[in-house]
Amino acid sequence: MDNNLENLAKLLRYFSLVSTTEAGSGHPTSALSAADLMAVLCFGGFYRFDLNNPDFFNNDRLIFSKGHASPLFYSIYAAAGKVSEKEMLNLRQFGSKLEGHPTMEFPYTEVPTGSLGQGLSVGAGMAMNAKMDKLNYRTFVLLGDSEMAEGSVWEAMEIASHYKLDNLVGILDANRLGQRGETLYGHHLEKYQKKAEAFGWGTAVIEGHSLEEINSALEKAVKAKDKPFMIIAKTLKGKGVSFIEDKDGWHGKALSADELEKALEELGEIDKHVVGEIAKPAKISNFQFPISNQFSIPKFTNYKPDEKVATRKAYGNALANLVEANNQIVVLDAETSNSTYSESVKKTHPEKFVECFIAEQNMAGMALGFSRRGKIPFASTFAAFWSRAFDQIRMSQYANSNIKFVGSHAGVSIGEDGSSQMALEDIAMFRTNLGGVVLYPSDAVSTEKLVLEAAKHVGNVFIRTTRAATPIIYNVDDNFPIGGSKTVKSSDSDKATIIAAGITLHEALKAYEELQKEGINLRIIDLYSIKPLDINTLQKAAKETGVIITVEDHFPEGGIGEAVAGALCTFEVHHILESLAVRKVPHSGKPAEIMEYEEIDASAIIKKVKSLLNTD
Repeated sequence: MDNNLENLAKLLRYFSLVSTTEAGSGHPTSALSAADLMAVLCFGGFYRFDLNNPDFFNNDRLIFSKGHASPLFYSIYAAAGKVSEKEMLNLRQFGSKLEGHPTMEFPYTEVPTGSLGQGLSVGAGMAMNAKMDKLNYRTFVLLGDSEMAEGSVWEAMEIASHYKLDNLVGILDANRLGQRGETLYGHHLEKYQKKAEAFGWGTAVIEGHSLEEINSALEKAVKAKDKPFMIIAKTLKGKGVSFIEDKDGWHGKALSADELEKALEELGEIDKHVVGEIAKPAKISNFQFPISNQFSIPKFTNYKPDEKVATRKAYGNALANLVEANNQIVVLDAETSNSTYSESVKKTHPEKFVECFIAEQNMAGMALGFSRRGKIPFASTFAAFWSRAFDQIRMSQYANSNIKFVGSHAGVSIGEDGSSQMALEDIAMFRTNLGGVVLYPSDAVSTEKLVLEAAKHVGNVFIRTTRAATPIIYNVDDNFPIGGSKTVKSSDSDKATIIAAGITLHEALKAYEELQKEGINLRIIDLYSIKPLDINTLQKAAKETGVIITVEDHFPEGGIGEAVAGALCTFEVHHILESLAVRKVPHSGKPAEIMEYEEIDASAIIKKVKSLLNTD
């Protein structure tokens, strides 16, 4: 094996050690165990990447799923001459691009990692994107053995095998020791091998510090056909430094200055002049990388004014039209496409549809992978089940992602299926997404318009859809900008304002009709954009009517009521603000029965209005 690779592996260890000691924190032992693996991968001709053009569409992708080994990640690019030793010594410092776990501040980071168990799903999305675009880049994912206990890893394993992603290579750094002791299987690598092969992966079990064995395994991996490949490497945590090598109790601990001096003595002479050469990717001249915010306007479905259409069905119509007009759209679903209606794309453009089965965490990760490669993924399932993937959604907010999450069957209005299927926390969950958008259409027309707005918006969006068919209340010429609202009913004599969205907007309109018969005029606002809010319209309503009542098919915590309260809390004009929301454990029943039970129907609105206006 080339002595140059040995020198580069030693240089990777050097940078990992000195940077963490200078920082006074970090995970040097986790970096040392994978140094040989990364030296051969990155400088042995397997990883193909244009360092001067990190966004080149045919670059191989390298994901450190074990993000705590970030010192090693940065060291790769230091050894390649793109990060100076001075920069390495700023590891973990405020303002440094070399953060404690990889982030998008560092130009060679594919996705932020550090929350374990997520990298392989993202890698599967990137690998599948290459298949869709007929590109020959590969995706390499470095995994730690601790994260192999995460269920999301195995969701990714099965989906990658199902779709025969032979351009996906996992590299398992099985160093035996986790944060507090031995990992689930320790060095019983045959157990990882049996599981990986049972999931349909090709495997190679190797000595992870033998450059020859690593090279041989990578040669097999890049030649794999019709199945992904997992290299299972037996490594030692802290490899190369005797007093920490394979020793428990060193996870997440930097060496002191004295310990570093001893460690460097053991490493021996370091050739800082050696430069690691990373192979260049193949040039492809006829591929156009998609530009996410350039759109052709799709056609819109011609709904009849007296028609009742579920917003989930309108979502399906919108998707089919959108995919027809724009090739950067990809649609994912978690085996609910006949209910979310994303099956419309499966029927018309199956090449743009990815069945993810009931594995929501992996679906969210794959969506991020597609997003990072220029696609605009629409990922849909029942809104309640997105809660399983909250950590993946949370991490996506740091990834400059552009994912459209869609949740159907929201709220108690789904009826007979009962509480396990009722999303009552989803608005709160997605409102926490940094810079994210939350949309909740009330009819088919607004749904189609908002799907287009979501697609045009660069950033994460959540669209909440309803199971029940609801009346058409808007015209195809109406516009629904993000951050807007619709004042559906108003007059100069409004006594109160009802703010609703989705199914409860229709209850508000029923209450409007009944109270108008008694001479009580209401202002009805469709808050279709829950984040960002149309604050000007809310303040105008508070000023002109003095009474605000929010009505939502959602728990009160984090929902529409709290969003409106937060927007109006500093408004100096006196007003009354009340909230109707789901406050009891819901049960099976007819939608009307449950909404009445939860006091979010028209009768509850009428009762609340009369009590506040003292007209009972």
